[in-house]
Amino acid sequence: MIISENAVVLFHYTLTDAEGNQLDSSTGQDPLAYVHGHKNIIPGLEKALEGKQAGDVMVVTIDAADAYGERQEQMVQEVPRTSFQVEEMEPGMRFEAQTPNGPVSVVVTNVTDELVTVDGNHPLAGKDLTFDVKIDSVREASEEELSHGHVHGPGGHQH
Repeated sequence: MIISENAVVLFHYTLTDAEGNQLDSSTGQDPLAYVHGHKNIIPGLEKALEGKQAGDVMVVTIDAADAYGERQEQMVQEVPRTSFQVEEMEPGMRFEAQTPNGPVSVVVTNVTDELVTVDGNHPLAGKDLTFDVKIDSVREASEEELSHGHVHGPGGHQH
């Protein structure tokens, strides 16, 4: 079966950045499973997988814009320290901020006595990413998977 809209795709991958540093890998784990065309993975990778089939191997570099997007400096903000109900604050801590557009995950990047700097950008925003991919299997999605928008069973949700 060819990868196209509504196909369930299981694939192994190794993700590296522009400097060749390994950021993530499915090696030694179950393959990643997704429903093609349902925005379950980054757009550039989904586009690159279109038309492939089980057994295909490829290395593809995805531009930041088609991965996690470009960094947006307006997503970096200074917030009064009193806005946090945590006594100990340090860079690297994660919080969920409530915004007019819904919740956003932020990471603390700097702390002073008065202000906390938070960054709402995805950690991989602004980075070109290279995926080394081996497609494990491709099948039709079930009606239940299509109605839920994600894969069920091994490699997917277990509900």
